[in-house]
Amino acid sequence: MKIQNIRSLEIPEIKLIRFEKFIDSRGFFSEVYNINDIRRECPFLGNFQIMQANEAYSHANTFRGLHFQWNPHMGKLVRLIYGKLIDLALDLRPDSITYGKIVGCEVKCSCDYADWIWIPPGFAHGALLLEKSMIEYFCTGTYNPENERTISIFSDDIDWSICNKEILNIFNNIDKPQLNIKDRDLHAMTFTEWKNTVESKSTFINL
Repeated sequence: MKIQNIRSLEIPEIKLIRFEKFIDSRGFFSEVYNINDIRRECPFLGNFQIMQANEAYSHANTFRGLHFQWNPHMGKLVRLIYGKLIDLALDLRPDSITYGKIVGCEVKCSCDYADWIWIPPGFAHGALLLEKSMIEYFCTGTYNPENERTISIFSDDIDWSICNKEILNIFNNIDKPQLNIKDRDLHAMTFTEWKNTVESKSTFINL
């Protein structure tokens, strides 16, 4: 796995990892994950272990999220296989200076390179798919519906102040009536409603 570069988003715990593809007359080949390279070049992943691997196909103009869970905590390493992905992460760590703030970036895939984005535990995760898209993500925990929650991406109390302006502009220009989103995601709790729960006070402290 030849990692080209790693950059932090506006919340530095969120990382974009770009890796190279090897091109010849037949097409391309890539190692999308190599534990030795990950451990050497991505120390922020700690003792990363894949407990569950998910794949999702989405029609154009689809939004999934903002989802999060605890017990077990779940970090996500997400990549785009094809399509167009805007990935979003909302900080739910009550002891964080960016608590309640959201960041995002376009996660890319081309013939030359592709990206992983790392969403650590303590963040709600969302994916905006602007074209027919396939994504894959490796999870550090297994799914537990009893300890999963969703915050609506349209919650007015989410703080977008540090989000990349291009990403914010894309979000603001969503054709909301045509957006393909589940009712349970669209009408999920607000950030304030989550903040007022007992679970929010201790769930993601000192991760």
